[in-house]
Amino acid sequence: FCPKWVAPNVLTFSGFLFTVLNFLMFAHYDYYFYASSDAKPEYPPIPNWVYGVAAFNIFMAYTLDGIDGKQARRTQTSGPLGELFDHGLDSWTAMLITVCMYSVFGRFDNSVSPLRMYFILWNVFVNFYLSHWEKYNTGVLFLPWGYDISMVATVLIFIFTSIAGHEAWKFEIFGGLTAGVMFEILLYISALVSNLPVVLWNIYKSYRDKTGKNRTLVEALRPLVPLIVLFTITTMWILHSENNIIERDPRIIYFATGTIFSNICCRLIVAQMSNTRCEILPWILLPVAGAAFFSYILPQYDLVTMYIVALCALLAHVHYGSCV
Repeated sequence: FCPKWVAPNVLTFSGFLFTVLNFLMFAHYDYYFYASSDAKPEYPPIPNWVYGVAAFNIFMAYTLDGIDGKQARRTQTSGPLGELFDHGLDSWTAMLITVCMYSVFGRFDNSVSPLRMYFILWNVFVNFYLSHWEKYNTGVLFLPWGYDISMVATVLIFIFTSIAGHEAWKFEIFGGLTAGVMFEILLYISALVSNLPVVLWNIYKSYRDKTGKNRTLVEALRPLVPLIVLFTITTMWILHSENNIIERDPRIIYFATGTIFSNICCRLIVAQMSNTRCEILPWILLPVAGAAFFSYILPQYDLVTMYIVALCALLAHVHYGSCV
């Protein structure tokens, strides 16, 4: 039950704040993702109650994100602004929840390295983005069941960890396959099986049946350019960092990349709702490219530069959201 005087966007934002709380909570207890690793005993384990709180927060975020649309229709306040607010915050949440999950397995022992986690994060980004790229070309947002399954699975994983502790994930099967690696493989397989083929098929059908936007191939692929540019810049920066910033502070890299991704995704959502041409190079990519070049020239400052990029991306994204 939700009173009619509660605005739908209040529900949306409240749900988002639950995921922000999780991110801040795990950053406090496990900033460097060492807490679940036996190799770093100087970093104490995350208290079990933290995982319980995280499960509750994800459940509340998922619930509020699910009822905001119903509340909008119930109060007759549905509109494009609500859709942008909802899906725009979801694009940011994609980073927040995934990074929190990394603390369950940690970066050592039975898990994956921060670099591999970076690519896992990008797998989540691409799948989220493809759904909105699909709507950009078809005019319809076909939401797969993968989102609901992933949210329920996240809640269950946090609940299980709060009861059994993070040690319960330290096992191997099939000759060395660890829990963290299984999580990694599952995400990649789900993307290749449940999302990408469906997106491509729906776009193909819209062209075949002439029910979509029927853009040229170049125009249809246009929204993918900023995503590819961001991936190229950040990946080259990380791989060529002399100070190995992905190992020194992976959290700030995940946050900066996720925030910029969310901004790019919001611009695509605006373009699809307003039926306008998607930006091919959003201005937010220019300072990122400049920062990457600066870190290449002066590698001793590359981590400091990443901190600046993260702060500027946060301010720019909040400004964009408040103005739009």
